[in-house]
Amino acid sequence: MLLEFKTSNFKSFKDEIVFSLIPAAKQKGLDYSIINKQIGNKNYKAVCSSVIYGPNAAGKTNIISAIDTFKQIVLRGHINNSEETQSPNFAAYSLELIANNALVEALPVCFYIKFIEEELLFEYSIKLDLGKFLEIDYKRKIVEEELSINSKKVFFRTDTSLEVFKTKELKEILRDDVVIQFDNLKAIALSNIHDNELFLLNGFKNIYSSKIVSILTNWFEKKLNTYCRADLLNFTKSIDDNKENSVYIEKTIDEAAKTFGINSNDLGYVKDEESSKSRLVSVFNESKTAIPAKVFESYGTVRFVNIFPIILKILVNGGVLIVDEFDASIHPNALMNIVNIFHNDEINIHHAQLIFNTHNPIFLNSSLFRRDEIKFVERDDQTHLSYHYSLSDFPTATSKNGPGVRKGEDYLNNYFIDKYGAIKDVDFSQIITRIVKAKKG
Repeated sequence: MLLEFKTSNFKSFKDEIVFSLIPAAKQKGLDYSIINKQIGNKNYKAVCSSVIYGPNAAGKTNIISAIDTFKQIVLRGHINNSEETQSPNFAAYSLELIANNALVEALPVCFYIKFIEEELLFEYSIKLDLGKFLEIDYKRKIVEEELSINSKKVFFRTDTSLEVFKTKELKEILRDDVVIQFDNLKAIALSNIHDNELFLLNGFKNIYSSKIVSILTNWFEKKLNTYCRADLLNFTKSIDDNKENSVYIEKTIDEAAKTFGINSNDLGYVKDEESSKSRLVSVFNESKTAIPAKVFESYGTVRFVNIFPIILKILVNGGVLIVDEFDASIHPNALMNIVNIFHNDEINIHHAQLIFNTHNPIFLNSSLFRRDEIKFVERDDQTHLSYHYSLSDFPTATSKNGPGVRKGEDYLNNYFIDKYGAIKDVDFSQIITRIVKAKKG
């Protein structure tokens, strides 16, 4: 269960942003959106969805990119670049792309995350010195790194020092020999610290607790599902070698595709002759033939079939689904149904969470999303810096500080009359008029 993510000095976000799924104080209504977890004698709550609004180039994608970049750094265990790119988020693999391109001096890039997994509350943060924008040869280093479990600090590392704390919670997880030699292991741990490597994935994992690290990294890898440019997703199905020339129809996906809308009799997968991967095909029962789905089906259908298995996996196993361009070419009715499924306690029994950005105003609905689930991103035209805030940040009554937002208001209409910000007037008429007149002249 994701509770909170913070970052600063990441691309267009210079000041720290707090992307929170913790319910806002005194926010009432739509209580089915609330997830509860008991850790010790304390109860933690989180909303199960969030939608992000803002004009083009405001920084909506940068929030998702920041979460994905943090995830990839944690799984790699270092802050070197990686040649293995698994997504269109190039900043996750070429870290010289992270810094804001307007900054004249290098500022540390900070990441922080708070989540619950296996009845443990994790808080993990890193502060990185990556140099300035496009400074490829800069000698990078980890300035600070901190891990807390159940609100008790486990270790705190700087570029010159290390402290590992023998808390009651940590002692219960450590092996007996580690507990006995706890203080003596510090010297060994210090020798395992390198400027560009995470202590979590190296010294702490090898010396203190591989179990703790396994729980944390497993959550990052399997439960924190981030997709930048989801419109480029291409889901593939594993097919046995002996099925190379036959069509494999996944019953659940085919049924969902038919509910969504297809032009053929079925959708299935065929193993590609030139690779071990499968490709999506339209199947015609009369002639028993199959052709590439992208040739015959609508782009929206292909997009839906590529993302539906991921949605299904999250709902079946639990976790967080964070999607950029989630609603591209998919009908709003289908999207609203998916959101409602995440809100349905009887279906979403594993407390899966959905976060996505959009331009579609249909989700600005007080009967669909709570105020603390609706987020905005705005970018200053002068500084080119982005700012993030929630609809629940507005007071409930109009004051000298700005307009109020009451429960049940017409959020959609208020957004388009610029009551909440994060919207931009776009007018191409002057550009086109100038070109037309120039052409005529």
